Amino acid sequence: MRRGNERFVAGKPQHPRQDVERRHELAGGQTPRAALFGCADSRLAAEIIFDEGLGDLFVVRNAGQVISDSVVGSLEYAVGVLDVALIVVLGHDACGAVGAAIESTAADSPDLPPLIWRQIAPIVPAVRRVRRANGEGPIDPEQVGREHLRDTVAVLLHSSELISDAVATGRLAIVGANYRLDEGLVVPDVIVGDAGDTHP
Repeated sequence: MRRGNERFVAGKPQHPRQDVERRHELAGGQTPRAALFGCADSRLAAEIIFDEGLGDLFVVRNAGQVISDSVVGSLEYAVGVLDVALIVVLGHDACGAVGAAIESTAADSPDLPPLIWRQIAPIVPAVRRVRRANGEGPIDPEQVGREHLRDTVAVLLHSSELISDAVATGRLAIVGANYRLDEGLVVPDVIVGDAGDTHP
């Protein structure tokens, strides 16, 4: 994945494993190398930014990469059934969900539709921690995003015995990383377990 991202950053993607033969090869089943849980932002198309092909990544996405039962269940399927050895949790700069969480903590913030509020509410603790650490000055969205990324990895481990056991036994690693929109670069921020040479 790291090499694929390097190709993408350099503007030299190879678009591997995207041909008719690969499509036919996968018709009977899948054996992805990694699972990726990322933000649903349209600028974060996982297979493109990592220059991967069909069947390479098991991808789960929602706004703000917020843990939910469906996310945990999907990632447990990737680990327990598809036997992936790596989960990448991918955040990014200029995240709209992070921005909405920051705005929601202002005293004069308008009420959000209930389902949008429910989606961004798990990001609010990161906003409050950053605000406490930095005083009354402006809140840095990138700092909030990094805090939320670390929270997401921690909540994933806490929410799934299957995943935390796989990490503890050394058969799974989790890498929390941030994607830089302008550069196209994926930067690891937190690594749990032995990622070996498999991290982005």
